[in-house]
Amino acid sequence: MDSVQFTPEPSSNDTAERAIPLGDTPAGAIPVGDVPGAVPAPASGADRAPLMFDVIIAGCGPTGAMLAAELRLHDVRVLVVEKETEPAPFVRIVGLHIRSLELMAMRGLLDRLRTHGRQRPAGGFFAAINKPAPKNLDSAHAYLLGIPQPVLVRLLEEHAIHLGAQVRRGCAVAGVRQDDEGVSVELANGEQLRSRYLVGCDGARSTVRKLLGVGFPGEPSRSHTLMGEMEVGVPPEEIAAKVSEIGKRNRRLWLRPVGTGVYSVVVPAANVGDRAQPPTLEDFRQQLRAVAGTDFGVHSPRWLSRFGDATRLAERYRVGRVLLAGDAAHIHPPTGGQGVNLGVQDAFNLGWKLAAQIRGWAPDTLLDTYHAERRPVAQDVLDNTRAQEELHSTEPGPQAVRRLLTELMDFDEVNRHLIEKITAIGVRYDFGEGPDLLGRRLRDIDVKQGRLYDLLHRGRGLLLDRTGHLSPGGFSDRVDHLADPTAALDAPGVLLRPDGHVAWIGDDQQDLDNHLCRWFGKPAD
Repeated sequence: MDSVQFTPEPSSNDTAERAIPLGDTPAGAIPVGDVPGAVPAPASGADRAPLMFDVIIAGCGPTGAMLAAELRLHDVRVLVVEKETEPAPFVRIVGLHIRSLELMAMRGLLDRLRTHGRQRPAGGFFAAINKPAPKNLDSAHAYLLGIPQPVLVRLLEEHAIHLGAQVRRGCAVAGVRQDDEGVSVELANGEQLRSRYLVGCDGARSTVRKLLGVGFPGEPSRSHTLMGEMEVGVPPEEIAAKVSEIGKRNRRLWLRPVGTGVYSVVVPAANVGDRAQPPTLEDFRQQLRAVAGTDFGVHSPRWLSRFGDATRLAERYRVGRVLLAGDAAHIHPPTGGQGVNLGVQDAFNLGWKLAAQIRGWAPDTLLDTYHAERRPVAQDVLDNTRAQEELHSTEPGPQAVRRLLTELMDFDEVNRHLIEKITAIGVRYDFGEGPDLLGRRLRDIDVKQGRLYDLLHRGRGLLLDRTGHLSPGGFSDRVDHLADPTAALDAPGVLLRPDGHVAWIGDDQQDLDNHLCRWFGKPAD
């Protein structure tokens, strides 16, 4: 492949951007060259392989595919390598929560996703406590979209390829070495690749994370659960009655209809089967009989899986030119259905920042804000899933807390707080002092040109100006300008980042210029 010339970008910090000599590791830094499987360091700049790509992404799940698309919006050369030759054979249904639906709308993807999914009302998410969503949630997309995960991955991968990303399947990362110019990646077949950055989106058992030596502290699985979709052989009334009866003492059993005669089945796994192997239909029958006294005549499974309740969070999301996202950075039980959403939202936060670094206009600290903003969000998700798992316990104490919380959720403020937490529309990044909207996402409001999110399809910043005198000035190559947008905007001027979060509110041009520099670097000449 032809070599590509790049303009050097500003360094975000000296320790992260330079090669770290062995035996001379600064405090807190990780000697990335001294890890198992690392590619030997090139002797000098002249001997290094040419930079083939701007970014290599390990893993083509929802996070990796979404990140590739976000980078391509900014003309970044992207290669996605995926160790599996084909998508997963089982068809697990994942739920896209409100914030993820908003992000899909920002990139013009939502209508297509909706044609492949099933909508259901928001509510009943927290610990499966059956409470409807509060009225007037602050979103134009206040519902859950259930969609088969292989379909979601296919649509996002097609989107990334359409934008110009390359995807290679059957390619596993085996070694990683970074230096002051880029990252050398060795594949399992011995092939050597070079890029400016590498992002590990390669799942809970991330090879990239392990090669970096990044700690992944937390709790191992204490219990396992079987989950699948299958047909049943008894009437719905009988199932509903039995599940209601068992649910009073075992919150980890449920059967929910997902189609005519087809149910989503969740049941404790106990010690059935080999945890390293996919479960069988007989495993489900055995556990259903043990827990419910009947196997409900289950047959003809659509997909079967097993999950544990391990909860872990990477100590760092960035080591120099290598970053982590999605399950490579955090894992937790699926309670509340937040996993895929958390990874996709990582991709949206990281994509424009990494693109800015590569295109040469990123402020010095911009890329470091990825860790600063997203790791606390993941920590909060881990905490709320831990709490939800406790509420599924059959012990008297947790059950008493569950009954109390069920009562408290009748208060609108409590219910609203929990659903905003689960769906991520309550996330507020710490941008410093300012109005409550600062650091939050802005909902999809009506504007004179249609809908706000339709103006964000290109992944650029956006200045909403009701004053008539504000301007992005020398940042117009990165920030669009909408004058007199709508009366629904309760602020004189708002600056949106490419991920839809509010970066500034006000009416003073000089103050705006300072914040444009904070998020979008130096103005163009």
